[in-house]
Amino acid sequence: MSAVPMNWVDKLPRLPRPVRLAFVTGVHLIFFTAAYLSAFLVRFDFHIPTNFREPMWEGLAALLLVKMTVFALFKMFQGWWKYVSLYDVIALAQALALATLAFLLVNTFLIEPVMYPRSIYLLDFLLALMFIGGARGSLRIMREATVHRASRTKKSVNIIIVGAGDTGETLVREINKNRNLAYRPLAFLDDDTYKHGLRIHGVPVLGKISDLPELAEKYGVEQIIIAMPSASREQIRCVIETARQARIETRILPAVEAILDGNVSINHLREVSINDLLGREPVKLDTYAIGRFIEGATVLVTGAGGSIGAELCRQVLRFNPKHVVMVDCAETPLFFINRELGGLYDDRVTPFVANVTDLERMRIIFAAHRPDVVIHAAAYKHVPMMEQNPCEAVKNNVGGTQNVADLAAEFKAKTFVLISTDKAVNPTSIMGATKRVTELYVRHLNASHPDTKFCAVRFGNVLGSNGSVIPIFRDQIQRGGPVTVTHPEMTRYFMTIPEAVQLVLQAASFNSPSELFILDMGEPVKIADLARDMIRLSGLSETEIPIVFSGIRPGEKLFEELALSEECVDRTDHKKIFTGKNGDFDFQELRPIYLTLLAAAHASQEIEVRRQLKTLIPTYTHPDIPENVVSIGTGKHRAVLTV
Repeated sequence: MSAVPMNWVDKLPRLPRPVRLAFVTGVHLIFFTAAYLSAFLVRFDFHIPTNFREPMWEGLAALLLVKMTVFALFKMFQGWWKYVSLYDVIALAQALALATLAFLLVNTFLIEPVMYPRSIYLLDFLLALMFIGGARGSLRIMREATVHRASRTKKSVNIIIVGAGDTGETLVREINKNRNLAYRPLAFLDDDTYKHGLRIHGVPVLGKISDLPELAEKYGVEQIIIAMPSASREQIRCVIETARQARIETRILPAVEAILDGNVSINHLREVSINDLLGREPVKLDTYAIGRFIEGATVLVTGAGGSIGAELCRQVLRFNPKHVVMVDCAETPLFFINRELGGLYDDRVTPFVANVTDLERMRIIFAAHRPDVVIHAAAYKHVPMMEQNPCEAVKNNVGGTQNVADLAAEFKAKTFVLISTDKAVNPTSIMGATKRVTELYVRHLNASHPDTKFCAVRFGNVLGSNGSVIPIFRDQIQRGGPVTVTHPEMTRYFMTIPEAVQLVLQAASFNSPSELFILDMGEPVKIADLARDMIRLSGLSETEIPIVFSGIRPGEKLFEELALSEECVDRTDHKKIFTGKNGDFDFQELRPIYLTLLAAAHASQEIEVRRQLKTLIPTYTHPDIPENVVSIGTGKHRAVLTV
């Protein structure tokens, strides 16, 4: 982007500092004198009585001395007038007020009293503020006007801003003051009818969002910028669809991280992403509670190279832990997250290439670092892949969790957190069934090891995680389609990776006896709608990128659930986190079946693995499991045996 030619204000020669200071001081002397004399003229209707003329001239020297002294102390001669702002005007008013008060005291007590009318002091203050503030503001206005005219000489992008609130106002203000930004705001659109007809920094609010098609064509709009942090999914989708039909580029401000930081800038402009169409509010955290939970603690994260594990490490380090131990069996992802965080946090990050199924290797790591907090994110998660490899799913998800959880109890960690999934609820897949077993095991440890708090945090899909539907759809669109969806009615819960991780840390910080936390995932989203949104975001249509329905894969469900029917779900202090409370449960009754499951997995007996999972989790079903089963035990958590 080429710079706008310098205007005449910028072309003025720069004076040496002493010369500039002398010049600015002289200008202020002129303004002070003019304001003081004008105060008398205004007060006496331009006919100063004879008895006030001599005191007027006698007081001028004292006035100039006082004001110059105060302005020097306040460094008021060092401001750059062409960049004057509201803060400069406020500082000017404060300096003048203090100078006026000082002059009143000097005139009353330190020299022969001069009986001025009291209005003289007020008029002098107001006129000095008007003269000096007006001079400074005029120079800035002239500079910005010439900048604006100069910017017209180059190609500017005609834009309409959707959202006439604080974010939109900030955007226009930054465009106006930065001559290198090649944007030309033509209008605001906002559904708040109270704002219609108003002007913000000279840009009119012309109508509602629904008026966008007509205005885009009328004004030759080249880009639409969404400046509504609280915009709903439907509003953003409407803007995108309108822009797509008119072949207009759509961008959004601010990014989520800008909202969290409270910092809005033109630099945060970006393309609309699928995250924006979820319509989810930014997470509000009790950072004090999380900080108290993590600060000064040694935190061990398994699966640290994965999408969730890596973000957990990033977020944990925000809260000043003593040390973060990162464990993963995948060398390359672990290398990258260690390179990212190691350079920022030096010796507070230690990576270990290790498999959670290797008990002795994990024991060495625990013995070396004795973690206070253990967050277990390591797991095999891809449903179709685990359907083909059920024994590996059990060895890693069940056996690996047992190893890490048992070591947390053995080394007396304060907290153990299991990352679970909504697929553990009434599971129909190997992956979901193994995660449900781990929830039960963690619940058992929480009851039997009072020195360590054991809990599981259950949530749905995260957007953009490795191997998830978003990267797959993006790749299919880039290849020219088709986009494959398993079923028209397939729905899932979604949240962003940072949101999920922040809520995991919040849940883990709760001083609660609950062993299960369930995250509020919002409204479920149809996968087919997600695919259509991604196609639209790419500026294409379904005629160009068709959607093909391939059929439900083994182990998949049409609809996911977040809680079992027998789990009593209660609220916590955080509106997006709930607790799940189960009925009576005796893991010892199920221990023989649990051990048989692990033995079958290590013996690579796939059918037996499925049978034992069915025994432990009655809602789990698979075509290879025989129907001749009976239940044992009492209560809602019964066990089922093959006969």
